[in-house]
Amino acid sequence: MRSLQFRSGGATLSYDATGRGDPLVLVHGLSGSSRWWRRNVPALSATHRVYVLDLAGYGQAARQRALGVREAAALIAAWLDHQDLQRVTLIGHSMGGHICMHVAALRPGRVRNLVLACASGLLKGSLYRLALNLPRAALTGRLTFVPRILADAARSGPLNLWRSTTDLLRDSVQDLLPHLAARTLVIWGARDALVPASLGRVLAAAIPGARYEEIPRAGHVVMVDAPAQFNALVLDFLREGEPQAS
Repeated sequence: MRSLQFRSGGATLSYDATGRGDPLVLVHGLSGSSRWWRRNVPALSATHRVYVLDLAGYGQAARQRALGVREAAALIAAWLDHQDLQRVTLIGHSMGGHICMHVAALRPGRVRNLVLACASGLLKGSLYRLALNLPRAALTGRLTFVPRILADAARSGPLNLWRSTTDLLRDSVQDLLPHLAARTLVIWGARDALVPASLGRVLAAAIPGARYEEIPRAGHVVMVDAPAQFNALVLDFLREGEPQAS
């Protein structure tokens, strides 16, 4: 994969691309980076053109100011227009899922499928309470992944993490959900200590036709904790949405 950049309105979206087929866009969450999808890209790129994003302020774009969820969604929507991507599948984790819901609402003609993995958007509470849950969230997931979480958080810096967290806690997608037109799969880790599975079930119930799947031994970073199960659920969902040959 080679690193590419898209600039709009003073912000930069960094991304890599691999594979062939209909476009599939991976959007990481708070304190994350494109590296969080390392266990998923090989399986997904076998049948799709996979774009792996680094949001402004994170990963390869860490030197920038982090955007709010709606600003990030507008930047991704502009990038979809610039690339003229059609029949897009958006897969977002945590804050990335929150952002993807806004992108799907902004570009319903481009976004065909939406996969929400432990997505924020209905999460409420204070920054302090969320911070208290972070150690438990790390310990309920794959322990070998903790160094990557810490490294990416340090790279983004406390100011960007604070900006992103306060913004996502202020932004609710409640009113948006009944109007989402994309086929939607909601995937949650049953052991998620940061965004509880109960919120995942509420989220899925509010989106017309959405399917909910829960992976028993996975935590918040569900695609890292259970990559084989995650990839299989996504690929089955995408195959079911393909037109049947007559």
